Amino acid sequence: MGSAKLSLLVFLQLLLVLSAFEKACAQGLKLGFYQHSCPAAENVIKKTTSKYISRFPTLAAAFLRMHFHDCFVRGCDGSVLLNSTRNNQAEKAAIPNLSLTGFNVIDAAKSEVEKICPGVVSCSDILTLVARDAVSMINGPYWDVPTGRRDGNVSLAVEALINLPPPFANITTLKSMFAAKGLNAKDLVVLSGGHTIGRAACAAFNNRLYNFTGKGDADPSLDPNYAVNLRKKCGPTDFSTTVEMDPGNYKTFDEDYYTLVAKRRGLFQSDSALLNDPNTKAYVKLQATTHGSTFAKDFAESMVKMGNIGVLTGKAGQIRKHCAFVN
Repeated sequence: MGSAKLSLLVFLQLLLVLSAFEKACAQGLKLGFYQHSCPAAENVIKKTTSKYISRFPTLAAAFLRMHFHDCFVRGCDGSVLLNSTRNNQAEKAAIPNLSLTGFNVIDAAKSEVEKICPGVVSCSDILTLVARDAVSMINGPYWDVPTGRRDGNVSLAVEALINLPPPFANITTLKSMFAAKGLNAKDLVVLSGGHTIGRAACAAFNNRLYNFTGKGDADPSLDPNYAVNLRKKCGPTDFSTTVEMDPGNYKTFDEDYYTLVAKRRGLFQSDSALLNDPNTKAYVKLQATTHGSTFAKDFAESMVKMGNIGVLTGKAGQIRKHCAFVN
């Protein structure tokens, strides 16, 4: 009798666990979330993205960076899209975000979707889809994006400063900051591969070129010949000039980044730091020597994982009418 009661109790507990799991899944993200509420949404967003990328392919790097900066602060809730108000400095006002571009494209996509399905598709989902579509349009991987995110109501500049990994971070700091978001060392080295596209301001790496240790020297972890080339483009007090992160190939998404890092030609200290951990170094070497044999697949997986950070679903947050303003 006691055994029967115990079996029944275990069975009931299992049912409760399964029920809770199903409820969590129902309130979470899923592929084709707008299939019934706005079936044309993803196609409209893709067409809008294509219109801009076809003219300005460098925007792909901007969207990838914007998505990353959004997800690392309060999760992927579109908080990076909000404007500052009289009483609040939003994430856009934080130093790491002052160089973000492409907000007009997100607004354009939102406007087009609002025409067919007002108040249905979130800005955070739009940003996630635009980043995916833009990367795939410049020879990068394509990945399925689970949707159903809702938009946050809070955006604070100070949180961007605290949560965004700086370009001068060492490997210990990088691994810690990624772990805090549920991302591991592999995700760190894979997502760093996004630096294969785009440009960076001299301000992000000038410290590596001049007086690195206070003795007028360059960062010893940077290839000396590469440092010479960079100094020709960035003077000691030049913080605004931009240079290609993947010289000669910065508009195409490929595995060249790892070849550069392996040769000690990563632009940022955070790039060079990948050689200071056995696991991340092994991944760099693998992609550099196999022409990115697993990079596209790995990048797609890590992007989906990143896109799930701290999402708001169900009845949390809101669906903004305009991406730059709380309803």
